[in-house]
Amino acid sequence: MPVVRTFVAVDPSVDRALVQEALPAAGEIEILGVINGLEESWSALQEAPVDLVVVACGGQSDRTLYFIEGAVKQRPDRPIVVLAEGARNGFVRRVFEAGADDVVNLPEVPERVAFAFQKAVARRQGAATASGIAQAPMVCVLGPKGGTGKTLTAANLAVTLAKTAKKVVLVDLDLQFGDVGLTLGLVPEKTLYDLAKSGGSLDIEKLETYLTSHVSGLRVLLAPTRPDQASFVSIDLLRDVFALLRSNYDCVVVDTPPGFTPEVIAAIDVSTHICLVGMLDSLSLKNTKLGLETLELMGYDRNRINVLLNRANSRMGISSEDVSTILGAAPDVFVPSDRDIAISMTEGVPIVLSADRSEAAQAFRELAELYAVGVPVLAQNGTGDNSHKEPRHPLGRVRNLVRRQ
Repeated sequence: MPVVRTFVAVDPSVDRALVQEALPAAGEIEILGVINGLEESWSALQEAPVDLVVVACGGQSDRTLYFIEGAVKQRPDRPIVVLAEGARNGFVRRVFEAGADDVVNLPEVPERVAFAFQKAVARRQGAATASGIAQAPMVCVLGPKGGTGKTLTAANLAVTLAKTAKKVVLVDLDLQFGDVGLTLGLVPEKTLYDLAKSGGSLDIEKLETYLTSHVSGLRVLLAPTRPDQASFVSIDLLRDVFALLRSNYDCVVVDTPPGFTPEVIAAIDVSTHICLVGMLDSLSLKNTKLGLETLELMGYDRNRINVLLNRANSRMGISSEDVSTILGAAPDVFVPSDRDIAISMTEGVPIVLSADRSEAAQAFRELAELYAVGVPVLAQNGTGDNSHKEPRHPLGRVRNLVRRQ
């Protein structure tokens, strides 16, 4: 086994002497550095060519969880091992949920620690060799507030992509009030709630039995039919669903609820593109700008974000120059007001099917072209996940706010 270049980040909550005693001596494990403080460690990690990240902490450490999440986003293929002093089962579970590969309880002898390091590296390398499958692009359709046309956009985008003979799946992540089924004229016989209640392991064969087919060829994973069923859908399940869909379909489109809920953040974390939807009025533009700023705080690459404005020809006294000034950049797609849009929503037939020659339908086709062009590029880049992102800081303000709610 080649030498494993290892970086050790030490949280102040742990006894540093225990960490030093547990680290293996020179050999197959090369310790490049042991840095006190996770903020200092994060800065140093950006510059170090590292094969393995080790995070040492004591008891319950939210800082460690945020650090792990940031490291996973930066390099999803790189293993992470946690050295924990006095960790409880609840914290260990959260460590694995954040993306760590293994947890070693301190104190421990260097030989066993070295074995844990080597095992984590071997497991990641083996998984990469076994899969050999490029992850498909995943587009999250976001809107900081409701009523901007997120579901309209997601449905027409997904149907347009499906008409190009690609395998496309649309996920309705608005777990309490999802309207994808109504927008597409689908009867919700099976939903995310039914999948969550099914229990047992999850593979693509099982998952596809919970997808609903649309006449366009699109497959749809519908939201629960009642708000009280939303609580049964866990973040872990969603991550498994996204991973399976991206491994077996050409493109995944996700319609989200308003705001940055934990479910939305989980989707953003594994997405390759974001379509931020707003409208041509001052309040919506303000919220769209806040959405862009929030994504920037999360470390999301601005080049992977497209902005779409619905009702873009409304007479609101706001010029295109005003829009560019407010948002800091010109929107990518403008969808004009069209009475056929309201009719299509009522009838459950997307406007790209019911009035395919309309200006609105043409605008949605332009949106689809942005992602259709990106599919082969993402496949060549390997995993197609958010490893292109450079997180501003793993102890991000957004995740702090979400976890404290």
